[in-house]
Amino acid sequence: MILIRPLCFFSRRVSLSTSQFHTTSVLLVKRKVIHQFRLADIGEGITECEVIKWVVKPASLVQSFDPLCEVQSDKASVEITSPFDGIVKDLLVKEGDVARVGEGLCLIEVEEDAKGQAETATSEPISPEPEARAPPQPVDNNTESRSPSGRPHPLDPSHKLDASRDDVLATPSVRHFAKQKGVGLASIGTGTGKGGRIEKKDIEKFLSASSGSSQVTQLSEQPGEEIHVDLGRTRFAMWKAMTKSLEIPHFGYSTTLDLTRLSELLPVLNSYIPAAYAPQSPSSTPSLPPAISPDAIFPESRVPVESDPSTHFTRLTFLPLLLKALSRAMLEWPLFRASIAFSPDLSSKEKPKLSIRPHADIAIALSTPTGLYTPTLAAVETMTPFTIMGRLRRLQHLGRQIPCALGAAEMPRRGGTLTVSNVGAIGQGEFAAPVLVPGGGVAIVAIGRAKWVEVVPQDGVGPSRRRLLVGVSWSADHRVVEGAEMAAFTEAWRSWVEHPERMIADAV
Repeated sequence: MILIRPLCFFSRRVSLSTSQFHTTSVLLVKRKVIHQFRLADIGEGITECEVIKWVVKPASLVQSFDPLCEVQSDKASVEITSPFDGIVKDLLVKEGDVARVGEGLCLIEVEEDAKGQAETATSEPISPEPEARAPPQPVDNNTESRSPSGRPHPLDPSHKLDASRDDVLATPSVRHFAKQKGVGLASIGTGTGKGGRIEKKDIEKFLSASSGSSQVTQLSEQPGEEIHVDLGRTRFAMWKAMTKSLEIPHFGYSTTLDLTRLSELLPVLNSYIPAAYAPQSPSSTPSLPPAISPDAIFPESRVPVESDPSTHFTRLTFLPLLLKALSRAMLEWPLFRASIAFSPDLSSKEKPKLSIRPHADIAIALSTPTGLYTPTLAAVETMTPFTIMGRLRRLQHLGRQIPCALGAAEMPRRGGTLTVSNVGAIGQGEFAAPVLVPGGGVAIVAIGRAKWVEVVPQDGVGPSRRRLLVGVSWSADHRVVEGAEMAAFTEAWRSWVEHPERMIADAV
């Protein structure tokens, strides 16, 4: 008995020691795999997004659900999060570029368990297990990689939705309709109903989007054949805004303004453009200080002028003066400093509400290579004509970049209460019929081409006079603005334009 027990004990120790080793190296081998993270569908009907800002950089360490970037669609701004734990290797889309749904956003290096027998040439060093484990289970080669957090990431392109799942919110009639159409409710995702409930219209939109995406447009370069192109994101937003404009009852009003007095004032103003807006002329020799200088007694009093080259101009135009005069008329008329704050349904007993602003906020219709934008000049009544001209030049500079560089600072969410379209800068048109879109304020005006004409006195007595006239065409929201109010407001604007001495007396 004494001799046998130590032998048994020794035998058990040997078996325990040998059980810690096995010949299956699959479970212990790690390999690094680079995944291309693609832009998933972030909303109903959205086909492309603009990358506004990257939160990570190459070589950054990320975990599941960490923010990667912020993208902007024509509907909203969305934060994209990482579906993997790993290291960012490369950013495939630059800030400001547009990515279509399904295109790669970035490359992420992920450490995964190797499948199959490990190869010594590519396998990573095996980390020893700290303690004994249960016998290894068979490896399932069909198992898909999952998020290390234990739950599938909604934007992980490798996560395939199970269309047969039944844990989605939908009424029995909607489930029956989806079954008839052969659509799995889980494939739709979150519905537009209360609490994410899937409605019948969600299934119809899913079907239309699926049929539209399956039709690939073939672009032919053969002469004489039709070519089909998709509208860009900005033009598609304009498409929808103009369609919504049909809900607004428009009231039109046109007249002419006399710019003769302003034309006499412009040469004087152009002679005194402030240094902050005047472009610096290139000169090989440094300029000498003047013989007589106002700073001679106190040179430290001169503060260097900070200048933005995008705001420089060599000639003041009529538009800043017209905007300045318009802002003065807006201060006299609170109605045209108002915007619709609440618009109830016609069946509701609640009344619409207007929000009257303390300043004159004017939106400018700006045509750019990527489409039509309406940036806003806030508190125009506080600016000088030179400041307004510099702001306009900067808006043009930002709008002409590809992609468009206009941001939230230039295009605030609530916009202006009036919109100005300077269509006279292109072509010889004198009048137009501008369209007011929802959220564009209470009125929009199109300014035509100014022309010198011979004007006969209204009473017909006396010689004709040569005057510089410009046509202005208004479209107002007739739910808010009456026709008489539009005409009277235009006359208030006329008094400031045709008598610029009022602006001088008002400390322009």
